[in-house]
Amino acid sequence: MKKVLTVSVIVASLGYFVDIYDLLLFSIVRIKSLTDLGLTGDELTNKGLLLINMQMGGMLIGGILFGILGDKKGRISILFGSILLYSLANILNGFVHDYQTYAFLRFVAGVGLAGELGAGVSLVSESLPKEIRGLGTMLITTVGVSGAVLAWFVADTFSWRTAYFIGGGIGLLLLALRIGVFESGMFSKMKTENVSKGNFLSLFTNFDRFKRYMTCIFIGFQFWYIVGILITLSPEFARALNVTGEIQAGRAVMYFYAGLTLGDFTSGFLSYLVKSRKKILALFIILSGFGNILFFLAHGISKDLFYILIFAMGVFSGYWALFVTVAAESFGTNLRATVATTVPNFVRGSLVPISALFAFLKGSTSLNNAGMIVGVICMLFSFFAIYAYKDTYFKDLDYYE
Repeated sequence: MKKVLTVSVIVASLGYFVDIYDLLLFSIVRIKSLTDLGLTGDELTNKGLLLINMQMGGMLIGGILFGILGDKKGRISILFGSILLYSLANILNGFVHDYQTYAFLRFVAGVGLAGELGAGVSLVSESLPKEIRGLGTMLITTVGVSGAVLAWFVADTFSWRTAYFIGGGIGLLLLALRIGVFESGMFSKMKTENVSKGNFLSLFTNFDRFKRYMTCIFIGFQFWYIVGILITLSPEFARALNVTGEIQAGRAVMYFYAGLTLGDFTSGFLSYLVKSRKKILALFIILSGFGNILFFLAHGISKDLFYILIFAMGVFSGYWALFVTVAAESFGTNLRATVATTVPNFVRGSLVPISALFAFLKGSTSLNNAGMIVGVICMLFSFFAIYAYKDTYFKDLDYYE
């Protein structure tokens, strides 16, 4: 394990910790912040979803921008640029007094948040031996997702505005830790080569690359449906399921990500033990599907049992570490940052059509039925993707597309 705890892994882990804090903070303070801005009733759900979509839309654009820059300019430059942008945007979020400014700043924050994970995973994947690179990305995501737990404790202790100030401030402090981090040897070698770097469109001009790319994206559909719909709207679902007691969205996010921390560590370590990404991915996708079924069967349970169920869903959904590792391992050095950055952000951005379909169905059927229909569709995408995926555990990453 000492070989895994390099400076790059530690810095990337802490950066992703702040990234997740800021990424999930709105889901935690959604009701408090929007109520403070004067929104009530269905506006808290409908305009809350729109704000999430603004953030995810920013991540779609930021994913492409930072991904291309990561392959052209280097992984380190993106680690600096992304954390600076989203930290400043989140500090400004603490000053908003109207919905329109709030939405714009969530978009800007989304652009910045897009670059953190892909650059960190690319750097670590290229810096560690193939036998332990999965453990490196496991540590990044395990430490990172626990940022949601801190976000809940901060938001529960302080006002929603102060929670934004703290998140942005921590991000700016982390900038100092990134001084002295070295670029990966694979990227440094590529800089001297006459090879196309960060050509995003090339992912769509070759069928084999396109298939690999879409496979990586589809693997994550079920995960982000759970986060963006079931967990974010857990208070609304709890009322529809007649759960006894009031469910708080922030507490639900905290319990889910606490479970996810355990799940990510478990899936990453199991992958290391069995020497396979595909087998463990398939196992956890099945487990998360089982968690979805349990969620909609939870009629009339107590709020404490509901929170325990959400924690279990987090454990069952703990394949995010493997998912981002697979994205980095599936492409050559000249496209690795582009793919590793755009894939998780396209998955997060998939929440835009997922939530649009959910909102459309909610208009003609019950909240639970809409959630179940969308869940089945996302589950089928992930099952199809894992079937098409070719295991990359032993793949040598020192090559070009």
